[in-house]
Amino acid sequence: MSDLLFLAHRVPFPPDRGDKIRSFHVLRYLGARMRVHLVAFADDAADLDPPAAFTDMLASCTILPRGKSQARAGLEALATGKPVSLTAFASPAMQAAVDRVLPRVDGIYCFSGQMAQYLPDDGPPVVMDFVDMDSAKFAGFADDSRGPMRWMMRREARLLGAFEREIAARVSASLFVSEAEAALFRTGATTGRILAVENGIDSATFDPAAQVEKAKEAGQATAPSYHPGEGRGPVGKVAVTPDSPSPSTSPNWTPASAGEVKSGLVIGSAHADPLIVFTGQMDYRPNIDAVTWFACDILPRIRTRHPTARFAIVGRAPTPAVQALAGDAVIVTGAVDDVRGWLAAADVCVAPLKLARGIQNKVLEAMAMARPVVASAAAAEGIDHAGTIRVAADASEFAAQVLALLEAPADAADLGRAARAQVLRRYGWDARLAPLDALFGVDGSRSPS
Repeated sequence: MSDLLFLAHRVPFPPDRGDKIRSFHVLRYLGARMRVHLVAFADDAADLDPPAAFTDMLASCTILPRGKSQARAGLEALATGKPVSLTAFASPAMQAAVDRVLPRVDGIYCFSGQMAQYLPDDGPPVVMDFVDMDSAKFAGFADDSRGPMRWMMRREARLLGAFEREIAARVSASLFVSEAEAALFRTGATTGRILAVENGIDSATFDPAAQVEKAKEAGQATAPSYHPGEGRGPVGKVAVTPDSPSPSTSPNWTPASAGEVKSGLVIGSAHADPLIVFTGQMDYRPNIDAVTWFACDILPRIRTRHPTARFAIVGRAPTPAVQALAGDAVIVTGAVDDVRGWLAAADVCVAPLKLARGIQNKVLEAMAMARPVVASAAAAEGIDHAGTIRVAADASEFAAQVLALLEAPADAADLGRAARAQVLRRYGWDARLAPLDALFGVDGSRSPS
């Protein structure tokens, strides 16, 4: 096989959010083995004109705008009996684009269930990357909703579940981001090959030693007297920032070099103003719920013992509800040039998600940066984390675990080192994606001819 159609619900560049991190690395991996034809939707105007450094990885590139409103998608869903997840991405122009590429390809990699509606009934072999079991996610949303919204979420879960099972029965293989996610899907799917292909992490990019060297070069070898965000808002007060410009356009994109490194990263010393960091896309409901719970129910418990402790919510597109959390103890950054600077500055990284599907990149990134992590069971699921992160079940336990790490910096440093060692052993991207070679019948040691 030499030509591949790569279908994606958003352009896999830059790799600056969970799904785009996975799709970018999969595309780059497959692009080293096959001629990849990308057909994808644009999230915004910038996506419509990707840089040559990205498109040079591709044999062809077709990107279409997706301008349908959520309201229109909802009305179409009610009229057609389809899930909103599909009508939101339904487009005759996209179908036409797919149909134009199909005669040129020997196989299809379909990234995300929303794009499965474009798969031909008869055509080349398909590997379907569901990533997460979206129907289970909406079932979880239904449990936390009330009134008409609960009905809508239950409807979405039911219809999407039926669609997922139908697609799984048609394709060559269905992929999920963790074995737990794959096992859950197998309980409802009666046919089809269902596999786990886990996320990886670029440990060279997320390297604490590199951050230390940058700090030394900048004359910041000692612990900073301020945290990232100073100058964007009153120190110790509100720090809400607009989203920053787009990141670098290199095909090997990493967040731009910026940020400080706590000396605790190297020697585990204590700090007067503990910094607790959460990273993520801040218009995503599970992330919104997570930071709200932490800021309202967990952080106050921590501040009874550490009154100067602050919680940084680091990520683009914070909703009004997230921005409203900003105050004396909470920093809301908006998009940042370099999430690694915030991770390096953190005394503890947290992932208090109540609802999470698959492997959380935010946890792997913090582990790779040798930061101590406290996570919910949902956020830790799918990660081989024994002895490398702390898991908490409720607000009281979450606060206790964070406090234990803040008050025992040597233990925190040991936990961080163990976390990075685990990432190096287990979570390199090439090792994680190696099963794709067999699925597409390619020699992983050869480039496309």
